Amino acid sequence: MAFAADIGIDLGTASVLVYMQGRGIILNEPSVVTIEQKTGKVLAVGEYARTMLGRTPENIMAIRPLRDGVIDDFSVTEIMLKYFINKVCKARRLFRPRVIVCIPVDTTSVEKKAVIEAAIRSGAREAFLVEEPRAAALGAGLEIFAPSGNMVVDIGGGTTDIAVLSMGELVVSCSVRVGGDKFDAAIIRYLRKAHNLLIGERTAEMLKIEVGSAFPGSRSASMVVRGRDLVNGLPRSQEISTEEVAEALNEPLSMIIKGVHQVLERTPPELAGDIMEKGVVLTGGGAMLDGFYKVISRQTGLPAYLAEDPIGCVARGTGKTLEYLDRLRGTLISGKNLAASY
Repeated sequence: MAFAADIGIDLGTASVLVYMQGRGIILNEPSVVTIEQKTGKVLAVGEYARTMLGRTPENIMAIRPLRDGVIDDFSVTEIMLKYFINKVCKARRLFRPRVIVCIPVDTTSVEKKAVIEAAIRSGAREAFLVEEPRAAALGAGLEIFAPSGNMVVDIGGGTTDIAVLSMGELVVSCSVRVGGDKFDAAIIRYLRKAHNLLIGERTAEMLKIEVGSAFPGSRSASMVVRGRDLVNGLPRSQEISTEEVAEALNEPLSMIIKGVHQVLERTPPELAGDIMEKGVVLTGGGAMLDGFYKVISRQTGLPAYLAEDPIGCVARGTGKTLEYLDRLRGTLISGKNLAASY
């Protein structure tokens, strides 16, 4: 008899990754939905919708329903979740899967309830929430169930989640609402101020990936970008160097470093000793910024390294959470224990 394979969802500000038991990561698409304003008709979801960002006429909106790692537009998030769940479960659409969704560590009870309701209304039989750094640690292959400290820094599109874990649970954690989107915004501000040039989000992201760096001197490159001259309003090109991008990113990176220090200051000494030996693991798309792990190491005095496939760590971690569901069920967030907390 056919059955519904349970799925894990990394519901990110920038992209949604879906893990299906037995198949691994089967979907990775941008968290974007385009809607016609007058009729409310959904025109596109995911990758095709992303190509419309900044390019739509007035009657069409390209919406990113998650901001800073949490749901900003509930109804559009539900549309997006339903689309992705149906897409990955189309061969089994008569059977409703159990769904695990990742959330930032500082998510409020109201926000948690909204995510669970969105998952249930999108077709899940049962929905659970797991903290992103716990999923990231599992996905990175860390042995979090032992009585030993592990530290993970997960830099997503909207938030950076920092946590020390031991015996399968978070011991100390914090969530900094800075991530890849804030990196892009900082680059846009810098070019506006330094060159009187206005560029879009996609150009800023490309600049960050192609020539950006967090560690001075680790990279030397340049890239020509096109935008609008803020003096005369005409299109213009400008060559931007790695040094300029590094300067633009200094402020958001400093906020993440501050969060790392705060977590380390609150970490019990025995676990701190474990972290000195094992180091800090970086996951998430933002962690791929050139030289970022070197900055973490220099600022903390601890070894730091980039996890294998950092973008897929959280999604793979949801898969491992599904494997350990009986063991972890009591520590996961569900509709039942949220209702009991009210």
